[in-house]
Amino acid sequence: MSGARRVAGRAEVAEVEAFLKAHPDIEAAEALVTDPTGVGRGKLLRVADLAKMYQEGRPLPCSIMSLDITGEDVEETGLVWDIGDADKLAWPIAGSLKRASWMGVPTAQLLLSLWEFDGAPYAADPRHVLAAVVRRLEEAGYTPVVAAELEFYVVDPARGADGRLQPPKAPTTGRRLDRIDVYSVIELEEFGPFIAELYAAARAMGLPVETLISEYAPGQLEVVLRHRADAMRAADEAIQWKRLVRGVAAKHGLLATFMAKPYSGRAGSGFHIHASLADAKGTNLFAAEDPQGTPLMRQAIAGLLATIADGMGVFAPNANSYRRFQSASYAPVARTWGVNNRSVAVRVPTGGPATRHLEHRVAGADANPYLAIATVLAGMHKGIVEKLDPGPAIEGNGYAQASADLPTDWLAALRLLQDSAFMKDCLGERFLAIYHAIKTAECRRFNSQVSELDLDWYLNRA
Repeated sequence: MSGARRVAGRAEVAEVEAFLKAHPDIEAAEALVTDPTGVGRGKLLRVADLAKMYQEGRPLPCSIMSLDITGEDVEETGLVWDIGDADKLAWPIAGSLKRASWMGVPTAQLLLSLWEFDGAPYAADPRHVLAAVVRRLEEAGYTPVVAAELEFYVVDPARGADGRLQPPKAPTTGRRLDRIDVYSVIELEEFGPFIAELYAAARAMGLPVETLISEYAPGQLEVVLRHRADAMRAADEAIQWKRLVRGVAAKHGLLATFMAKPYSGRAGSGFHIHASLADAKGTNLFAAEDPQGTPLMRQAIAGLLATIADGMGVFAPNANSYRRFQSASYAPVARTWGVNNRSVAVRVPTGGPATRHLEHRVAGADANPYLAIATVLAGMHKGIVEKLDPGPAIEGNGYAQASADLPTDWLAALRLLQDSAFMKDCLGERFLAIYHAIKTAECRRFNSQVSELDLDWYLNRA
């Protein structure tokens, strides 16, 4: 435990003491680490064990970072038997201990990160990937300012008579949603109790939830989390928000999903990353009267355009992710940018000069927030360092003006990811090898399965 004093971002014991004093009824705590696939994994602790974790840390097997999205070991990561599934040390993340108000038993929730016993970052923890990218920008004099905008669906936990996913029934009226009713206030009212508890739970956790709107499909919602001049905190809050949404939805008899494309004929769910850079005084370095921002912002945009294809294995991490990228779908298919234009990959939203920032629209809601934000920030850094030019902004229909040039399938994206010098630099060579091994194993398993569509199409015709 001697390395504990050198662990950056570790919560102090005073944090848990103050929390338990303010919440004396707490009986348990969920302690979670986010694995490379974006899944939260960990342990349920009793209160006495919670206090002890803040004092001593908690050993967790290193293979917790070797799992595919279904929870199976991927031995090709080298994190299982090659090193005897050795323990690493989990420490609570400062500021992450919060009440999970939707739980039946009074329960807290906290986030963890994994470290070596000498205090060095554990290379397989995606949180350390983002930390390294943020340090690089800070050393160059920039503070990343980030906001997460996440779309998600609520669906009926019970499948339809045909075995397919179906939209939910509105809790207040019993009406099953059956049409696109984008921006509908009526739909929000029909889900009023669920939405009210989402906001209440977010307040209890200190999450900066702003506007919530009905999106472009029945049961699809979108929320914006307020921007933070702390990219790590923005990613932590995205993780906490996704877990909160699932928990509150289940309490209301709904299933919430951040799957990129739950319905074949409906809109996909994106993870739009809003970003700008500030100086040491907090001044927005993208601020400008010109809607296209400052030269620095245009360089950052150029860096994103230059690296989107390489990062698709992160932005679109699953087989289902690629079903989202279709023309005229509000998901980009080409490396394009524009002002006040939702048909492009990188958008400059409207707003006052002081609020000027970019919106990266590529990642799906299924992407790991730590990795997606890290890849965006690293792309911005590349554009600035190399003084890249994004070319002219798209005006009008970006789908009609640019040929689709993003990877269209999972395997192609994984090959680009593996061969990318940029992604090796962004994620770190060791983490990239681990992540690629996990996703390649998933791809192989997924593609080996015979689906119902296989049978429908080929059983009597092939």
